[in-house]
Amino acid sequence: MDPRRLLIFRSVARAGSISGAARELGWTQPAVSQHLRALERSAGCTLLLRGAGGVELTEPGRVLLARADALAGELHMAEEELAELTALRRGRVRLAAYPSAAATLVPRAVAGLRSRHPDIDVELTEAEPPEALGLLSAGDADLALVFSYDGAPPAGDVTGLAWHPLGEEPVALVVAADHPAARRRRLTLADLAGEPWIVGCERCRAHALAVCARAGFEPRVRHVSDDYVVVQNLVAVGLGVTLLPRSALDAFSHPRVAVREHASYGARTFGIVHRQGAELVPATAALARELSTGVE
Repeated sequence: MDPRRLLIFRSVARAGSISGAARELGWTQPAVSQHLRALERSAGCTLLLRGAGGVELTEPGRVLLARADALAGELHMAEEELAELTALRRGRVRLAAYPSAAATLVPRAVAGLRSRHPDIDVELTEAEPPEALGLLSAGDADLALVFSYDGAPPAGDVTGLAWHPLGEEPVALVVAADHPAARRRRLTLADLAGEPWIVGCERCRAHALAVCARAGFEPRVRHVSDDYVVVQNLVAVGLGVTLLPRSALDAFSHPRVAVREHASYGARTFGIVHRQGAELVPATAALARELSTGVE
């Protein structure tokens, strides 16, 4: 099977049409079609269903696309490895990071990398852990900065990915500054069992529910937002209480909220995930070192 035709097939699948891929590749539409037909003959099955609205992947096509994505990722790593031979006179690292890390840890790391290796470009995509892992698996990111709660590896059972924890951050209880609970010397989650709650992403919501369950109640979720600025503004005007990780409070701290920390609120682990072998790519390894240094 011709690897070049696999990449052409990948371009068509991602563009959603043969004409769109032809424009992207700078080829003629008949030339792209010819390569697709040759690839299907080699595969012994139909990979794409062609129609007036574009193309649709068949089941074999979806299987092959996953391999084509992996090939694209491997080829990108090969390009970056070759940059080592030119003393890193060029390089590119595609980083996916969850929002609070993108606002705190990432800027410091990228600035440090630029000062040491000014010719390495970093492309940042903000993404929650599931989306970031998807970008890695598809070959569309080189590094992912992700998190999980209670020490579980964020990569789970995803094959071909390596996980390197960087640290742990506490989770804090956040209430309005003028909330009666904010003036209590001792405050437990059970004291807030009757309050409306604000939760965030799927992982954060699951953690909040688990922590509240250990405190003996099920929270009444009133608002849902992944944006820690929105969440704190809702808390500040008395529309609910919430749990937020320390990085979200470091990125933005509303002047009219009160923050309490306690071991019972839990913590979340954060770190780097990458494809196996990416640690050997110089530019990728350099950014990973900067991210690691930033939390020491």
